Amino acid sequence: MKRYCLTLDLKNDPQLIEEYKVHHEKVWPEIIESIRVSGILKMEIYLLSNRLCMIMETEDHFSFDEKGRMDQANPKVQAWEALMWQYQQALPFAQPGEKWMLMERVFEL
Repeated sequence: MKRYCLTLDLKNDPQLIEEYKVHHEKVWPEIIESIRVSGILKMEIYLLSNRLCMIMETEDHFSFDEKGRMDQANPKVQAWEALMWQYQQALPFAQPGEKWMLMERVFEL
């Protein structure tokens, strides 16, 4: 099993942040399925102010590139991503088109 931590910001608007949270109380079933079939076993998203942190546990064969290809071919995932982008904003140092960015682990106990 592998573990990844990613981060992304939400737009700094309390109403939009609340709406984002509501969407995540009832994630579309097709999105849950796309997550599972990609090899993601567990996913959690945490929020502090407008900063998000996603922790993923995956099967050993999981690939971000393969997940990206699968997502590009899935119209429902594309619709979800477009909806979420209304609430999200790229980190200041992100490259064009980058959303969730992989964090580097600097300590483990």
